[in-house]
Amino acid sequence: MNEYKIGIDLGGTNIVAGVVDKEFNIIARAECKTAIPRPESEVCDSMAEIVREAIARANLTMDDIAHIGIGVPGAVNPETRIVETCPNLRFQNWEISKMLEERLHKYVKIENDANAAAWGEFLAGSAKGCKNAVAITLGTGVGGGIIIDGKLYSGSNYAGAELGHMVIVKDGQECGCGRKGCWEAYASANALIRMTKEAIMNENAEFSYMLKSVGGDINKVNGKTPFDAMLAGDSTGKEVINKYVGYLATGLVNIVNIFQPDIICIGGGVCRQGENLLAPVRAIVEKERITKYNEKQTVICTASLGNDAGIIGAAML
Repeated sequence: MNEYKIGIDLGGTNIVAGVVDKEFNIIARAECKTAIPRPESEVCDSMAEIVREAIARANLTMDDIAHIGIGVPGAVNPETRIVETCPNLRFQNWEISKMLEERLHKYVKIENDANAAAWGEFLAGSAKGCKNAVAITLGTGVGGGIIIDGKLYSGSNYAGAELGHMVIVKDGQECGCGRKGCWEAYASANALIRMTKEAIMNENAEFSYMLKSVGGDINKVNGKTPFDAMLAGDSTGKEVINKYVGYLATGLVNIVNIFQPDIICIGGGVCRQGENLLAPVRAIVEKERITKYNEKQTVICTASLGNDAGIIGAAML
């Protein structure tokens, strides 16, 4: 019996493949650069290469593998197994499953990458044992995955769970999707960096703690910069974090009110700040949620699997 599966996390920067056992452990992995722009066929060549490499590192053969799953950053149709649109990779109507099957001779399943990560957390991470869960990823954008009654929810056209594109500020900051005021434009890591840079530019450069902390080069600002400043007692850093926390909490309150999940697990680089981020976020959610007087409440925590969630979820689709 084939007890091992392959999960592939296809990102805009890196491609990672992992061999996953029946206990949801990644026993070996391999990775490479996505190196976009390049043709679909070359990306599939790279995926095939790292799959073989990961299998070899696990001291297995292709015969030991049941199937392959891929988490793709875009709109995918799990039934036709076609990537309908993948903006970050600049592909449309990509027959990814067929192309990889031709190279590896194994059945290939696909899913949106945020959905795959949510499925991983549900099976083996923070949401394990829950019936209803939402997973949020704070990265370049804001990704979302929804589990309802133990099943992935993706809507009638497989493009549901785009939680980052609910509007929280009417006519607000323009989002990459073309709309204005999306949660992604205020709660992503990129949004935090933008707000930090704006705050620095409004300061007197001579006295700016955050500007000094990045050696005077505003282009070196990252998501950690305002947190470090806040913890050092800098008022501007604290102001940026308070603003960011408010926007993040606004979206989370909406999700709690709409879905009433058992748990919301949040991943992405910003969550490395742990309770410095989540404690003030919870305080706002607890105050503003519609169910504030209910005995059972949604738990808000960090996603425990980190980048492994997408690999495990894709393998176990």
